[in-house]
Amino acid sequence: MSDLTSENCEACRADAPKVTDDELVELIKEIPEWQPITEDSILRLKRSFKFENYSLAVDFSNQVANLAEAEGHHPAILLEWGKVEITWWTHKIKGLHKNDFIAAAKTDQLFNY
Repeated sequence: MSDLTSENCEACRADAPKVTDDELVELIKEIPEWQPITEDSILRLKRSFKFENYSLAVDFSNQVANLAEAEGHHPAILLEWGKVEITWWTHKIKGLHKNDFIAAAKTDQLFNY
């Protein structure tokens, strides 16, 4: 499988296919810190990131926001003191698309930079 960070999110339509169970098993291997969760009957990817203080958490949140704008794909971002929780899913299809895995991998890249 290709490195997800080298790919870009594609414009998604309401009839775009959701990630299959088999694809989920393979794609999650590339982003092992992320958890597939179901919230409001929608499958999503969620991860918490820890920071030493609020300022670092804010900076990271802003980096994720810039990534989201560049990719045209936007997550839920929960910012707290020393912690940022990111949740990716594709609103139009009410589930997971490959875009979510690309965005999660790029989020990891920002954190590890």
